[in-house]
Order: sequence, then C-alpha cells, then structure tokens
Amino acid sequence: MDKALLTVTEKIAKILANKGLKLSIAESCTGGFISNAITNFPGSSKFYDTGIISYSENSKRSVLGIKTSTLKKYGTVSEETAIAMAESARKITDSDISLSTTGVAGPDTIEGKQVGLIFMAVSTPDMTEAKKINLTGNRATIKKQASLEALKFLHKVLKVWI
Repeated sequence: MDKALLTVTEKIAKILANKGLKLSIAESCTGGFISNAITNFPGSSKFYDTGIISYSENSKRSVLGIKTSTLKKYGTVSEETAIAMAESARKITDSDISLSTTGVAGPDTIEGKQVGLIFMAVSTPDMTEAKKINLTGNRATIKKQASLEALKFLHKVLKVWI
C-alpha cells in the first residue's frame, strides 16, 4: 500500500479504535478502494462496520435510499448526492461516522461533468461536511487519489468531531 494511504489509514484506525467508534463507507467512483485500504489495516474489525459500493444511480436509490428527486436535480455526481450517501450509510448501518465518495473517474464525462470531479462527505450524528476536489490523470490514478483525499478528509473531520 502507498505510504501516504497507509499513514492516514493508521491515524484513522487509532482514533476510531481508541474511541470505540464504528465507521461505514459508501463508495461510488472509488469502487471499494477506500474499504480495501481500511481492511488492510490489522484490527480493522474493531471499528470498520460496513462498506457499500453503490456505483449505479439505481443502487444509490435502492440500496442507500437516495431520493430520485435529489439524483434528478443534482445528478449522481454532486455535493448533494455525496451528503445523502454519507448520511444514509451512517443511518442504515447505525454507525458513528460515515464517509462517501462520488465522482467521475473517467475516461468519459458523466452528466456533463468533467473527468476528475470528485465529491466526498463525512457524516456524524452532529454534522455532515462535504468537499469537492478536481483531480487529473487516468482512471486508476483518479481512483487512488480520490481515495487518499477522502481518507484525509475523514481524518480531518474526525479530529474536529471528537
């Protein structure tokens, strides 16, 4: 595993394990990369509860319960959808904190949105925060970078929240 990814994952793992918190993740454009990074950490079963790969618009509705009106108005790649994904993942799994990603890994645009556009959100019982980033590179590079940035964002929110 990449050193930066390992470092941030270790920091997140220590916080979650020490505080007895459960994490859930709803991934779209990262396709399970974040869940893989988390579960590569020994002892992740102490804090990692659920990972959902909700790749299609249909699965965002049927698995996560994202409202059709949200998806139609803002698109599957939007801050609003990322927020809805994170909040839904946290609620349906009864976890303490959740992370979501949605975006365009390429090579084609989606909904007229450019390749490399990524939205992520972190939800706790007290707040939900979202972030937008723009990445460059091929599909594999974008997925890896989006995963790293999402984990960094989760770590930042965790430090503020606890």
